[in-house]
Amino acid sequence: MKVLIVNNMAPFIWGGAEELAANLEKQLVLAGHEAEVLRIPFQWNPAAKIPSQMLMARSLKLWNVDHVIALKFPAYLIRHPRKTMWLVHQYRQAYDLRGTELSNIPVSAEGDALVSLIREADREAFGECRAVYSIAPPVAGRLKKFNGLESTVLLPPLNDPELFGGGPPDGYILAAGRINSGKRQHLLVEAMRFAAESVRLIVAGPPDSAEDGDRLKKLVELYGLSGRVTLDLGFLSRPEYAGYINRADAVAYVPFDEDSLGYVTMEAAGAGKPVITATDSGGVLGLVKHGETGWVCEPDAKALGRVLSEAAGAGSKTREFGANARSLWKSMDVTWPRTLEALLR
Repeated sequence: MKVLIVNNMAPFIWGGAEELAANLEKQLVLAGHEAEVLRIPFQWNPAAKIPSQMLMARSLKLWNVDHVIALKFPAYLIRHPRKTMWLVHQYRQAYDLRGTELSNIPVSAEGDALVSLIREADREAFGECRAVYSIAPPVAGRLKKFNGLESTVLLPPLNDPELFGGGPPDGYILAAGRINSGKRQHLLVEAMRFAAESVRLIVAGPPDSAEDGDRLKKLVELYGLSGRVTLDLGFLSRPEYAGYINRADAVAYVPFDEDSLGYVTMEAAGAGKPVITATDSGGVLGLVKHGETGWVCEPDAKALGRVLSEAAGAGSKTREFGANARSLWKSMDVTWPRTLEALLR
């Protein structure tokens, strides 16, 4: 079967959705299919330009394709008679983030018109699909709440689980992944002011913008944390990234309302490392259970500082939580063969 995966492309940004698309392609090929990823450019600022990009995606016509798997807005607006949705997320600024500082759609008559346009386009596109899957319960919940549409949760598998075998801890807490205001690595740096002097934090990953990286550098300088906080800001090879996780005492991942369990969370659990997260971190809470597989605290620097102190040093509680995290992840039995079977029905 010739399978096309459609996803967005924001220049020079590579994150979980891009990893998901690339590895879905890889797994389809290994399963004997022909597969490619079609990355459709999408620049969401300014918001007034969004309709023209929606029209571009909607106008694309595909030939020589047996099956389409669509992941994100506006790429999933593409037409095809055999289209399956594996929803990473909609354009949340037109839904649950509407009216918040994280939305770029103005609260005005023009903004209301844009929101209506996006929601109507979504309704039509979802109605064309053979099946609609969501990558995590929060995504399914938003789809039900705002669009009245039921979907089946289909968790993404780990892409290269063999890299995350765990290992002896090396005395640091790791904050990994894309760096931006929504992932809130800055909150962890601020929390180091309130953590024990012995706690070390490594922030490793590519900033979405120069401003995102500069923000962390300024906080480290402002609070005199250069001896305790290491910033490895840039793209990491998979072995480098896995090495950071395998050698960590624990992993801290505190995004705001994450759409999924989060690759960082799943990789940490696969490596037998507990995770520190926040009460408002969304899908991450499907794997991080307070006092069992990690720590869940308020998204507050002081509260996080106390938890960082408790997790550091790889004591018996930290090791126990890490073992529990690995057991819980394995019990979910999330595999690529089962995933492909569902997506290709």
